[in-house]
Amino acid sequence: MKDKRILFVSSEVVPYLPETDTASTSFEVSRQMHNKGAQTRIFMPRFGVINERRHQLHEVIRLSGMNLIINDMDMPLIIKVASIPKERMQVYFIDNDEYFKRKALYKDENGDLFDDNDERAIFFAKGVIETVKKLNWSPDIIHVHGWMASLLPLYLREYYKNDPLFEDSKIVTSLYNNGFEGTLNDHLVDKIKFDDIAEDKLTSLLPKPNHANLLKIAIENSDAVIRGSEGLPEEIESHIAACNVAALDYQSPEDYAEAYSNFYLTEVL
Repeated sequence: MKDKRILFVSSEVVPYLPETDTASTSFEVSRQMHNKGAQTRIFMPRFGVINERRHQLHEVIRLSGMNLIINDMDMPLIIKVASIPKERMQVYFIDNDEYFKRKALYKDENGDLFDDNDERAIFFAKGVIETVKKLNWSPDIIHVHGWMASLLPLYLREYYKNDPLFEDSKIVTSLYNNGFEGTLNDHLVDKIKFDDIAEDKLTSLLPKPNHANLLKIAIENSDAVIRGSEGLPEEIESHIAACNVAALDYQSPEDYAEAYSNFYLTEVL
């Protein structure tokens, strides 16, 4: 993997958030690819539960200051950065006071999904891509983890399809079981269509914007997928088969280095 550029985009990453399949795997794969000589960048949301002082986050002024249009609203993009101790790996945090300042990840104190989780997901996807553009860093592979990052493949394939920086980038999505019950805001499709993404690209989301359908949209717009959890739901397995994308079976952490690097090199690049 020497000198390959890999952009890891994850809803959650340890040590900044508690361990989950998503948080642990996205960190460990990034670490192992970094140790194999890949150039890595990690992006995640700057959730309000992250202790900025303890983790030494600081704002990157030259990357901040842009406004993203989300459903006809100007939303300021703030970029913060930190280094994972002992790993010499940088993590970039997508921040916005309206979307990420609250002291919770996805649900309110009553256990209900935040009504704006759909806009947070759009903001995160566009924020990552716009920041990578500012860095002028063209990734060979973009590896997506977690449902809040699941719209990024769609936006790369449609909204940014003419951007030369990503012309040769391959998209890999890891699929996990730790999703959410219920659905996101019913107007998610309309908000995506506001960005001139055609409705026929959103067919899988039209029944309802639930966790499974978000994963289906990611699968449809990826070059390859990885089973990040053991035993994915049958409807997800059927969609992988229907989309005919390259797929890697679930791997134990001690096998990540060889299995993932071989998959990247033989099935993705």
